[in-house]
Amino acid sequence: MIFKRVGDGRPYPEHGTTSQAWTKVPPRQVRLDHLVTTRDTLRLTSLLDEDSTYFGDLFAHVVQWRGELFLEDGLHRALRAALQQRNVVHARVLELDD
Repeated sequence: MIFKRVGDGRPYPEHGTTSQAWTKVPPRQVRLDHLVTTRDTLRLTSLLDEDSTYFGDLFAHVVQWRGELFLEDGLHRALRAALQQRNVVHARVLELDD
């Protein structure tokens, strides 16, 4: 199994973190098998979205909430890592409180 779980949607509260604010979160390595995805498909429209990490940030965006790590943006990077036989991805992890 690549991910801990494949989800569909963001179960955590809206955090309102802007693209600029994400850049202030230091990146770290995150194991793919610890991630819960927030999308169950990779859609080309979201991949090419102006705010996507594909064009902007070099790192995936992960939200830590209630002890779980949710892959908010960067599914394409995580899948690429898995296809390259890597078990970690570099990500910015935003820690949310309840």
